[in-house]
Parts: sequence; structure tokens; C-alpha cells
Amino acid sequence: ATIIPRGRALGMVMQLPERDKLSMSREQMTSRLAIMMGGRVAEEMIFGRDKVTSGAASDIEQATKLARMMVTRWGLSNQLGTVAYGENQDEVFLGMSVSRTQNASEATLQKIDGEIKRLVEEGYNEAERILTERRADLEALAKGLLEYETLTGDEITDLINGKKPNRESVLEPSGPRTSAVPPAGKPRPRPDAGLEPQPQA
Repeated sequence: ATIIPRGRALGMVMQLPERDKLSMSREQMTSRLAIMMGGRVAEEMIFGRDKVTSGAASDIEQATKLARMMVTRWGLSNQLGTVAYGENQDEVFLGMSVSRTQNASEATLQKIDGEIKRLVEEGYNEAERILTERRADLEALAKGLLEYETLTGDEITDLINGKKPNRESVLEPSGPRTSAVPPAGKPRPRPDAGLEPQPQA
């Protein structure tokens, strides 16, 4: 995973796709809901509820979609049982809606909405519990993001263990540069000058 900067000192986790993953267990899904709520919870804990940003919008949308699938497609709601509920669908003719099909009653649709909200809120509460227990780690990561902007998974582990990331090898490669973009503050060598650095004027 890589932490990507989002607003001030907090970041979001970019989850890398898992190879050859055909299905997830309910436990994995509920864990993913907590991960998706982590960015919003962290902002609230650090800045307060009135200072949260819109940065968690994508996470909230994805969590809602996952919870909806759990309830309506995969039969993972005790309230609604192992029944697949289709979405409301418009039948369209020449761009105009001619009829609306719905395979669930209004009462069932309200239950579906309630279950989706409950699952997302459980993910939020789990994220809040974990981040409250690990508040010192959250603050170390927030400071690390302010200083380094992005962090790899190994760098996150190092920061939590009190070790600063080593960025010298990244900034000063030992071999010849392959990038067309020169590092900030250093002159770009002329093509006829070989690999030797040129004195600044």
C-alpha cells in the first residue's frame, strides 16, 4: 500500500489490486469497509468534525457500493437473508422512460437502505476504534506525510517503529540519470559535456 497526500497532513491509502482474487469473505469485506472509512475518521480526530474536507468522497462512495453489493447481491445481511435484490430499472425507448420495474417493495427498499447504512457505520466505528487505540501511530504518519508527501508500506512501518525513511538513495542515484527532468537546484548537463558536472556561473 502507498499513502497518498490528501489535504493537510493526512493521507489516504491506495489499495493495490490483489492478484487472482475471485471472491472475498464477509470478514474481508467488513475489514475493507473500515479501511475505506479510515481517512475520514483520521481527519475528524486530528482536525475536528467541522474541519473535515471532501477528500474522503471516493472512499465513502466505494464503501457504500460495497455495502450495497453485500446486501443486495451476495446475501450477507441477516435482516434481508440470502435473496438477491435487483436495482430499480427504467425501461427506455428512444431516450424516454416508458416504464419502471421494481422487484422489491417500498418496505424492503427501506430495509436495504438501513442495512447499507448500518454496514458503513460499522466500518466507520471499527476505523475509529483502531485509530483511537493507535493515535500515536496516526500522528507519526501525519508528521511523516507533512515531511515526505508520500510513503511506501515499508516507510510506514519504519515511521511507526521510530525510524525515518532513507530518501538519499532515491534523490541521488549512483548511476547515470535516465530522466529528462533535472533535479531541482542543479544545472542540466549539456549534451556535449559528457557526464562531468559543469561549474555554475
